[in-house]
Amino acid sequence: MSSPGRLSPILRSLTLIQLAIRLHWNALKELCREDGFAAVLHLKQVRDRAVAKLFSITSDGFIAYENTTTLSSLVNHAQGKVLELGPGPGNQIHRYDASLVDCIYAIDPNPHFKADIAEKLRKHSALEHKYKLLVCGVEDSDILENEGITEESLDAVTSIQVLCAVDDVKSVMRQVYKLLKPGGKFIFWEHGKSKDAFTAAVQICLNPVWNRFVGCSMTRDVRADILSAGEWENVNEIIEADDPYTCLPRLEGVLIKKA
Repeated sequence: MSSPGRLSPILRSLTLIQLAIRLHWNALKELCREDGFAAVLHLKQVRDRAVAKLFSITSDGFIAYENTTTLSSLVNHAQGKVLELGPGPGNQIHRYDASLVDCIYAIDPNPHFKADIAEKLRKHSALEHKYKLLVCGVEDSDILENEGITEESLDAVTSIQVLCAVDDVKSVMRQVYKLLKPGGKFIFWEHGKSKDAFTAAVQICLNPVWNRFVGCSMTRDVRADILSAGEWENVNEIIEADDPYTCLPRLEGVLIKKA
């Protein structure tokens, strides 16, 4: 029988899945009202709307939880010219030190986060003219080049709960490594597969529906994918949470690209 400590994270995951499914249904109905039954042919649009709504609704809760972690000190390592992968509703905006960053280019292929990000920038006006959202992925080199984001041009890249959601982690990390200057920082706070056998089995069971409706994977070996990108100076400084119960075990670090 599962202990209460094991049961609670599973129930939280199921609650989030339930909310995500309901939001997908609502998004499908909205698109059907706009486009008729042709909406069923555009399931990516349904997913983008639903996932954006999910993370908008849960934004305050995520921020409150993140405030209990080391995330604020991690994000404070971002300096100079910064690329933020997958900002979502802008949960990290208040954590950047505006006196340390020259500019932040936030890239997200989901176009439905603009209003949330604009609202958070109004509350943190010191970043308002330094922060720019680009609706694209890191592989969209033409869009990035137009902003001066080219090979070895970035001082830092931040990735906060993003690599779980991209299609090809290794490809994204190769591009990140290419864009970083020698000595540049890759700042990450991610989650991946559990080392605990029972929790890993739960992740495998939940992952198909979690991936489809919440929009990310529970079972990736994110550490290996990050390290595969190239040579880093301080691999031994990666921290992995020792929590056998959580379905979203965290790993974090500030890796420095070898000069």
